Amino acid sequence: MDETTPIIFLDDISVTFRTRTGSILRPNLVHAVSHLTLKLMAGETIGIVGESGCGKSTTANVMCGLQSPTEGTVFFKGEDVTKRTADLRKKIGRVVSVVFQNPATALNPRMAVHDQLLDPLVVHAVGGEDEREERIRELFGLVGLPSSAMYVLPGQLSGGQRQRVAIARALSLNPDVIIADEPTSALDVSVRAQILNLLTDLKSELGLAMVFISHDIQTERYISDRIVVMNHGRIMEEGPAERIFSDPHDEYTKTLLGAAPSLLNPKLGA
Repeated sequence: MDETTPIIFLDDISVTFRTRTGSILRPNLVHAVSHLTLKLMAGETIGIVGESGCGKSTTANVMCGLQSPTEGTVFFKGEDVTKRTADLRKKIGRVVSVVFQNPATALNPRMAVHDQLLDPLVVHAVGGEDEREERIRELFGLVGLPSSAMYVLPGQLSGGQRQRVAIARALSLNPDVIIADEPTSALDVSVRAQILNLLTDLKSELGLAMVFISHDIQTERYISDRIVVMNHGRIMEEGPAERIFSDPHDEYTKTLLGAAPSLLNPKLGA
């Protein structure tokens, strides 16, 4: 792949949902995303920020293949993947991983941590038995989990440890991209800082690209290279993180900045 080719390119995508209101012939429609164009380059962290319902999670779902666009084209490393076959989904699943908001629901409560990390390695036929065990030990070290957590159930771990398990699972296949959808919003403030520090360190150490979804623009400033401000399914403003904070152009961006005092001291609890 050429260095100038985006890992993910959303080209003028729209996503429309039918609601249960309205008639059969004239159903009411919700335009979750409208004519959005966005490129994610290798090694870059994009922060997508906005209020609940602004379309940021829908955008992330299109990027990772959980949602098909109603209109527009999705490119993955220059290849049109808008209409995804089973083979394409598996191929993309090897290099785009998702960390969800609540690790308590993202993890299988009846499966030991070891087995949750083993599962994607088995599904994608990665290595032999010894190599898989070595990879699991490596993942534990990467995310700072104690070896005592290897064979426990998620419910026996703290919220922060569960999110570390979810991040380890997302890293298991050596992805190029991590899509993190509000990964700290269910955590206490001090634990939130630790998880943000972990994601920042992993991005640097592994050369990951990342899409970080949040309603908190202050958190986005800490972790993002570029910030995309969304409202009503559209991009209101986009630019380098420091520029967005020092010289916001759009009134909605200014409103978000004025309404979001920082609750996070960078490197708190690192």
